Amino acid sequence: MAVKWLEDPEDHDYDAAADYLTMLASKDEVAKVVAALKAAKTTTRKAKDILRAAQLPLLPETNAHVRADLSKISDGTKLSPILLVRGDVHNGAPLQIGDGYHRVCASYLTDENTGIPCRLVSWQS
Repeated sequence: MAVKWLEDPEDHDYDAAADYLTMLASKDEVAKVVAALKAAKTTTRKAKDILRAAQLPLLPETNAHVRADLSKISDGTKLSPILLVRGDVHNGAPLQIGDGYHRVCASYLTDENTGIPCRLVSWQS
């Protein structure tokens, strides 16, 4: 079954990304990143590559949020694109999934080569 996606992230996804990212950077830095995410064009990356770049484990089907997203996929409900902040290869900092980790895992469990629409930006100075 193919995963279906919305054209654009939902407004609450940006708030969720900001909540997470403020644990890694200042509110001012995060505000700039969120503004960049809102302005960025949507691109597509494979589920397996997102997890590798983020250095995150694949969450199992038994995870409540993954299971909920798998149910949406099964029902044909469109998922919201993922919000990503580029890592820094020179300093060993991984890609950050600002919002959408569970959607990435559910997509991977459906097909690891699933193309996931995402907004990808670098940290803003």
